[in-house]
Order: sequence, then structure tokens, then C-alpha cells
Amino acid sequence: MSRVKDSIYGILQGRFLTDDSSFNNWRILIFVVALLLIMISSSHSLDAKVVKIAELNKMKREFRAEDFDTSTELTRMKLESNIRKRVKSKGLFPAEKPPQKIKVTTNKE
Repeated sequence: MSRVKDSIYGILQGRFLTDDSSFNNWRILIFVVALLLIMISSSHSLDAKVVKIAELNKMKREFRAEDFDTSTELTRMKLESNIRKRVKSKGLFPAEKPPQKIKVTTNKE
């Protein structure tokens, strides 16, 4: 049991970094630290992309609502009753008699 206790104390005191065979331990630690830095960096990059996607989705919903409002307004402007109101001020009124079709006949000689 004392052997396990000594090894735990050795790890806590950092003897594995100062021993003669510590070069291998340093290489592993540097590799692990590099992996951790890469992981943290990719995590931050992913978070930034998620925020950007959320902003773009919000803008998309706003543009879709604006498009719907604009098309509704355009449809209302095209209604015959709306057009009659707008041209009434200019003195134009709908015809009382329906239009007649004009037929042109040509004689071949």
C-alpha cells in the first residue's frame, strides 16, 4: 500500500516531470496540451458559427415576413375597387356600355 501511496505523492509533487525519464512524459504532456488547445479553438469556432446561423435564420424570417406583407399590399393595390378610387380623382370612370368588337373584312380581288 505504501508503494501506491508513494506513487500518488510523486504525481502530486511532480516528480514524473523532474526524473531522468521525464523527457517522454514532457512529450506526452505537450501533445495533450496541443490537443486541448485545438479542441478549445474548434469549440469557439463552432460556437461562433452557431451564433451566425441563428442570426441568419432570424434575418430570413424577417425577410419572409416582409415579402408576405409586400405581396399582400400589391394584391390589394391591384383590386378593381382600389384602382377605381385612384383614377376617380383624375376624372376617369368605368364605361357605361361594354366595349364592342370591331370586325374588319377585306375583299380579295
